[in-house]
Amino acid sequence: DCFVAALLAMTGKNESTPMPLPKIAILDDSQSVAAGSADWGRLAGKADVKILNAPFASQDEAAAVLAGYDILVPMRERTPFPKALIDRLPKLKMIALTGPRSPSLDIAACTARGVLVCNTGGDHSQVATAELTFGLILAAARGIGHGHANMRDGRWHEGLPLGFALGGKTLGIIGLGKLGTKVAKYAQAFGMNVIAWSQNLTAETAEAAGCRRVDKDELLASADVISIHLVLSDRSRGLIGATEIEKMKPGALLVNTSRGPIVDEAALLTALHAGHIRAALDVYDQEPPAADHPLRTAPNVTLAPHLGYGSDAVFRQFYGESLENIEAFLGGKPMRVMNPEAVKTA
Repeated sequence: DCFVAALLAMTGKNESTPMPLPKIAILDDSQSVAAGSADWGRLAGKADVKILNAPFASQDEAAAVLAGYDILVPMRERTPFPKALIDRLPKLKMIALTGPRSPSLDIAACTARGVLVCNTGGDHSQVATAELTFGLILAAARGIGHGHANMRDGRWHEGLPLGFALGGKTLGIIGLGKLGTKVAKYAQAFGMNVIAWSQNLTAETAEAAGCRRVDKDELLASADVISIHLVLSDRSRGLIGATEIEKMKPGALLVNTSRGPIVDEAALLTALHAGHIRAALDVYDQEPPAADHPLRTAPNVTLAPHLGYGSDAVFRQFYGESLENIEAFLGGKPMRVMNPEAVKTA
């Protein structure tokens, strides 16, 4: 009841005054899967729902398009929501976040504005990302992308470099958390030796995952494949730069399915063009990268358009639970609230 009263107070309405239907925007549905991942028809007569597929070109564009919406459903952090943007959305009352968290969403700014943030589970996202990681490893190791392009273009083996088998090779994992541990298990099933490093990793934790803890320099110098599984933070941003890439074995494969800025993009491009290493990437500094971004035409690289967590089960959970959160919010009994103190602010 207090929450409903707060909503009414924000709009200047009383309980006998008909209220316009709240406007809901589902953002960044770049694969056009939102409509089929949840029964949005349940909101018929309760809200006006619009699905936006294309990313915003700028924060100014995002502010202009979203200014009239009451509820936003962002797809994780595809569109960043810093304080500067949140403060330009005067009607915003709720963010129905997809996933457990979004590092690019300023929750404190939402709380200060009285904007509730509700999240969802992410039960399947780690499995999906780990499988995608190993798929990229296989594709890059055997030149599957290049071979597919040859077949599409009527060619055969022309221009295809010899790949390498994974059995007996060494996988170096940077960040042996839940996701990194899954990738380690897949590698072990392929007969790979697995070593690992991160700032807080202990020898005991590595051993429990069937890995050997090494220092960062040893990992860089000895791994045939290096896979990154860290959260982007001040400590991890630029962790793999020119110095680290120079220490990698010639021909080694660097795989990044975590966050683009963990790897220095300019240094990586230099190494790819020099033929020093190969790379397989699912994440980029700016997403999507510009159509003329140099990574799109760089040699020795296998690219995916940030598919990591994007599986059917993940999207059904994200959108299904977001819909539940919206229904609960509209009913005055919000659930899965990340910032309950926002109710008092409102």
